[in-house]
Order: sequence, then structure tokens, then C-alpha cells
Amino acid sequence: MSQAPTRRDYYDVLGVPRDADDATIKKAFRRLARELHPDVNKDDPAAEEKFKEAAEAYEVLSDAERRATYDRYGHEGLRSGGYAPNFESFGSMSDLFEAFFGGGLGGAFGGGRSGPIQGADIQVSAEVSLVEAAHGAPVELSFDAVVTCEHCHGNGAEPGTPIETCPKCQGTGTLRTVARTLIGQVMSTTTCDQCGGEGKVAVSPCQTCHGRGRVSANQKVSVDIPAGIADGQRIRVSGRGHAGERGGPPGDLYVLVRVREDQRFVRDGDDLVTAVDISGPQAALGVHVEVPTLDGAQPLEVPAGTQPHDTLVLRGQGMPSLRGRRHGDLRVVINVVTPRNLSHAQRKLFEQLSESLTEENLHSDEGVFAKLRRALHHR
Repeated sequence: MSQAPTRRDYYDVLGVPRDADDATIKKAFRRLARELHPDVNKDDPAAEEKFKEAAEAYEVLSDAERRATYDRYGHEGLRSGGYAPNFESFGSMSDLFEAFFGGGLGGAFGGGRSGPIQGADIQVSAEVSLVEAAHGAPVELSFDAVVTCEHCHGNGAEPGTPIETCPKCQGTGTLRTVARTLIGQVMSTTTCDQCGGEGKVAVSPCQTCHGRGRVSANQKVSVDIPAGIADGQRIRVSGRGHAGERGGPPGDLYVLVRVREDQRFVRDGDDLVTAVDISGPQAALGVHVEVPTLDGAQPLEVPAGTQPHDTLVLRGQGMPSLRGRRHGDLRVVINVVTPRNLSHAQRKLFEQLSESLTEENLHSDEGVFAKLRRALHHR
């Protein structure tokens, strides 16, 4: 015969001591309910069972008679006394919260007329070139946002018409209902659906916003991209998001910066990396070349004896630091190109050169393993 699962102590479930008063028990249950509410706990498949367990513990410990029976005889005493909680008639965890609290998270923990509500934030993208990211540049953005209705100035009424107390909620902004549940009658409070919690309604709703006090409109704003910004960073523009409700402040605008790739450079922090091709003879003899920089081409001396993948550094020619005055460097990787498709005369010259080379010409400051490591690093 299978053994019934062990049930947890109700005091442990709520996390309260055995001498906890009613207020402490109620506070503990509401704290757990907040944590287990489906709107904030969507990824926990065990949340519903946890809430049922907490609700069962609260039912018992909030009832003086049941609590006394439980304290004296435990779970067995409750079963023999006829108490058997059953939540299976509820279709979902949201239904359970409806039974206990009369709705979602807001109704579960207070209710009443809502105060000012800040508007939601908006995120838009702005694409700039690497040069613009290096020097900073203004960008013009266009986006849709909810704004305060200019026709009624946000009060939802046609200009010159009165705003009266809501007849449905009598100005309270809330509606109270009584529901029969497993634990008896439960009073719930919800926001009035006629006035939206305002407590007042317009006799003649605004013809522009239809009484909402807000409308959707296209907005244009110029944003300064700071020098040194990197791809994927965001700029916050305070107060340029959606308009708030009931006198609440607007949200913020977040600009996601996308920096286009530049075929000349690879960015490494504040440094830039570029590559320059030279021939074998140029690497052996040394050569002056021009390398690209953010401010145009700049001459660079490649010393004689330069090896493949040697790196020369132009100090301060990289990206500016976003939070300082220093600049990164430009690292120039030398790519020594071996000539192909040699003519007969060229081949003869290379043969003469090859025959003339000595151990001293081919001596390297690096050991064989250092060469291998460098080669692997640049693959």
C-alpha cells in the first residue's frame, strides 16, 4: 500500500512562529501570494501547488477554531473534524487568486482609486557610422508615442463641458463585490470600469481623444550621439516616452545605438585595428606607406626587416573614450604578400637573391615555437 505524502507544518509553510498573531499570519500569506502570483511567476511550474499549500495554511491559521484544533491534534485532527480543502474546482492559478483576492495582483493587495501613473518607456534604434561614433553626431529620430490630448488638455472632456462624479462608483474609483468561496464570503475590490479609477467622468467626452485624455502622435526628436559610443549601447532621453495617466509623468525614450561596420577597421575597445599589404622586398628594405585613420590617410614608415604580421602602433589614433579624454590607438598589422605570377626576368632576380642570402639574413629573434604561436594567433 502506498504511503500518503508527508504534509508540511502550516507554520513552516507561511514562515511564522507558532505564537504569531492574526496580523502576522495575514502579512505572511500576502507576502507569499505576491511571490507566487502568476503575473510575476510565469516560469515556475510549481507555483500553483505552492500557492495552494500557502492558501490551505492560511485558511486554517486565520480561523481561531481550526487553528486550535491543528495546534492540539495536527493534520489528523483537522481531517477527523471534517476539514478537507479542495481547490480542484478552480481552473487555473488566476482563478485561485480571484477567489481569495478578487482579481490580479493590484486587486489582491489593496485596490482603491489609482494615483498618478508614469507613462511607459519607448525604445528606438539609431544607426551611425564608425566615424560618427568617433566624433559624435546629432541624429533625427521619428517615432509614434502616446501624448496628452491638446484639445482637452488631458481631462477627457470637450472644452467648456463639465466633469461629474462617476455614477457607478460614486466617486470612489472602485467597485466592491462579494463572492462565495471555499472559505466563505470574500469581499473583493476592483477598479471601476466606467471611470477607469478616476472617480469622475466627462459629461461630453472629448471628440479628439474620445474621453481618454491621450492620443497617439508622431514625435520627432534630435539626439546627440556622444563621441566614443559603442554598438549596442543605449542613450536615455528623460521625459520623451509615452504620456502618463492621471497627472503622472511621461516615460523615457531609450535610443539603441547601432554602429555600422567600417571595412577599414576592426574595433577592439577604444583601439582600432587595420591591415596594410606590402611586398616581400618592401618588407626587407623598408617602405613608406599610407594607412587609413578616422581623419584620413596618414603616412607610416615600415622599417626594414619587418616580418609578416608585425604590428605598428599609431598612438592616439583610435576611438575616444566615452568617459574620459584619452584616445585609443590604431594598430597597423603588416601583411607581407608573397609575389605570384613572376615573369622570367623577375624569377631570375629572385633566384640571384636567394643564392646570395646567408644565415645572417635569415636569422630570426624568435624561436620556432614562438613563430608557431604567432602564426596560430593570426589565423
